[in-house]
Amino acid sequence: MANTRTFTASTAPILTPAGGAEGRPPLARHRLRAVDRDETVPPAGVAALLPPGATWLPAPPHTLPSLPGRPPMIGYLVLVPAGEAPLAAPATAPPVPEPAPAAPAEEAAPEGEGHPVRVDPQRRTAFVDGRPLELTYLEFELLAHLVRHPHRVHTRDQLVTTVWGYGHVGDGRTVDVHIARLRRKLGAEYRRSIQTVRRVGYKYTPSTARD
Repeated sequence: MANTRTFTASTAPILTPAGGAEGRPPLARHRLRAVDRDETVPPAGVAALLPPGATWLPAPPHTLPSLPGRPPMIGYLVLVPAGEAPLAAPATAPPVPEPAPAAPAEEAAPEGEGHPVRVDPQRRTAFVDGRPLELTYLEFELLAHLVRHPHRVHTRDQLVTTVWGYGHVGDGRTVDVHIARLRRKLGAEYRRSIQTVRRVGYKYTPSTARD
């Protein structure tokens, strides 16, 4: 397999043949023919592959084309007079198969599935016993975090860092206010799903009825 690249005359260096012959006219452009490592080279060497009047030099590795699924190549920098066709037509790289379309991502199941309090982070909806809840942005984030980690005790500082993203003295009271609002919106039957852990913080305990 061969691959040919043509460079403009302005970028082509003036080189003498590898064998040391002099007096040859300046060459207007050069082409790069990349040869597979397992391609047979005639006994006469690389020169036998070249058109009359051409010369060659080893090609820098970074100039060699890389073909998908093919082994690395050995390249020769071939210099030919302007307008002269290369020995072999440029090889066409094998078509790269298009990647198979990715399977559609499965939507995550709503958090709290199977319990009266359900939160769907994808649609940003929350329900209690099938009834939609009207929540502010922070109320939703707080409820979603609690439902996502049932039975886990969260300190006020942890909730501030996770939901509000900041922390300073007095933020614990902000958490208390939002917890109170959530309990009111959950209603008398499910308000105790959000339990107070004395001197620590809060935890969410899924329930099916009033305790």
